[in-house]
Amino acid sequence: MRIGIIGGGGISATHVRAARGIDGVAVVAVYGYNREKTAALAAEADAVAYDDFERFLAHPMDMVAIGSPSGLHAEQAVAAVRRGLHALVEKPLDVIPAAIDTLIAEADRAGRTVGVIFQERLLPEVVALKARLDAGEFGTPLFISGQMHWYRPPAYYTSSRWRGTRSLDGGGVLINQGIHTLDLMLHLFGGVRRVSGCLATRLHAIEVEDTAAALLEFDSGALGVFEGTTAAAPGFPRRLEIAGSAGRAVYEDPQRPATVSDPLPHRRVFEDFIEAVRDGRPPMCDARDGRRSVALIDAICRSQTSGGFETP
Repeated sequence: MRIGIIGGGGISATHVRAARGIDGVAVVAVYGYNREKTAALAAEADAVAYDDFERFLAHPMDMVAIGSPSGLHAEQAVAAVRRGLHALVEKPLDVIPAAIDTLIAEADRAGRTVGVIFQERLLPEVVALKARLDAGEFGTPLFISGQMHWYRPPAYYTSSRWRGTRSLDGGGVLINQGIHTLDLMLHLFGGVRRVSGCLATRLHAIEVEDTAAALLEFDSGALGVFEGTTAAAPGFPRRLEIAGSAGRAVYEDPQRPATVSDPLPHRRVFEDFIEAVRDGRPPMCDARDGRRSVALIDAICRSQTSGGFETP
């Protein structure tokens, strides 16, 4: 499997290390707007560096892994599938649901597979928790809460041209950090019927929110609460709590660093995606599944304006 990397930043470096740890996989090309970073990453991967997107897409390869700014994800994935390439996209799949709809239609037309990198779904403890839920061990699902009290220093935003912007980041703590927790809530409890939320910018000098809270009603009738921030120094473990009619579970993980360095969680996603392409099955999170968290965040943001419940 020949992989092209889109993006020259820290997450793309993780993609390179994850892909290169898989037998039979080669990173053959890297595209990025920053020539110096792109060249360095390409050299690490023993790949060809490109700063021209069309020339990159013409390089012989089978799939792309997209780690560019979030607002470019669907556009670049559409270009890839139109070239006959499969696309594995870093979360979020895009920042606008309509752009994801276009991508899904193009992927269906081209017969290409699109997957989304939600690596936490494949953590062993999460896999075990979902299996227990699906087996009915906790009885009727009643309540799920996600608490993400993280901290990002001001330099996290000022050192990037796109973080904390509406156009390229698509928002703040919800779409960038909180989406992992919201995806797990959807993954474990199913779709959301309606949601109401509040957003605030409490600490950082950014044009979008750094603090958010939401009340969720799931299709099953279960209820949920999400709260997330990047303003709670020094940062605390993320926590999920699940209550059912026959039991309760608590899952807690350490605060994730601003730059992911361990490639193992991503490697699991790459392995699953490559196997899915070869076997003709959907990946762990395909485009339709990946759309749900973006639509949920879009509804939370709309509810901030409407003051009521919104439908994802």
